[in-house]
Amino acid sequence: MTVELNALPISQVIANQLEESILKGDLLPRQKIASERQLTSKYGVSRSVVREALRDLHGRGLIETRQGQGSFVTDMVPEPAEDSAFMQSFIGHDSTVFDLYEVREQLEGQAASLAAQRGTREDFYKLTKAFNGLENTDVSGDPQWDHEFHWAIARASHNAVLIHVLSSLDKLMLHSVELCVTKLRSQEKMQQKIDKHHRQIYHAVINRQAQWAQKAAVAHVRYACEQLRKSGLTAEDRKTF
Repeated sequence: MTVELNALPISQVIANQLEESILKGDLLPRQKIASERQLTSKYGVSRSVVREALRDLHGRGLIETRQGQGSFVTDMVPEPAEDSAFMQSFIGHDSTVFDLYEVREQLEGQAASLAAQRGTREDFYKLTKAFNGLENTDVSGDPQWDHEFHWAIARASHNAVLIHVLSSLDKLMLHSVELCVTKLRSQEKMQQKIDKHHRQIYHAVINRQAQWAQKAAVAHVRYACEQLRKSGLTAEDRKTF
């Protein structure tokens, strides 16, 4: 790919294109971007031009450089620190745990709808991989596939704001999935219900049924929240947050 000359400096054109990839969600929070050598080859420019483009992105806080590792997309909405007041509010307070599920309900419902509308072939390949992992793995011992399934849908939404907001909640989201797996999946009827929800979400997304995808995702998170309310949270459960 060769960048054509225009009114802007070439380095600015490259920086703008990389910024657009970040804003479209093609480059995700904490994702490593292509190396200087790869960008030089891709755009057909000198390494000094690429470095200038990266300096521009770094100066605007869109990427960060790690010594010996390369450049990575920054979290536009930083994840709260473990000892922050926000994180501490989840310890010992049931209401904040359920507040998180209410937020998940809205965000993941919208993500599923957008994924059905905007998902690419590559997005659906990754979603299918996560879905198959869910179907073929005992998630009661490893909730990672469950978490990855929901993240694959979020990435397929190609909505940068939504992706960055969910990324800022990533640790809490994983904990909420772990809690659901621990408390609910040990009960066969609930596990069957949750598995059914995942299948409904998956098929609605890949068949581009946006409305059904949103309804299925909302129903899934709402069901988990309702069942957790009924079962109650112990002091040990709260420590997972």
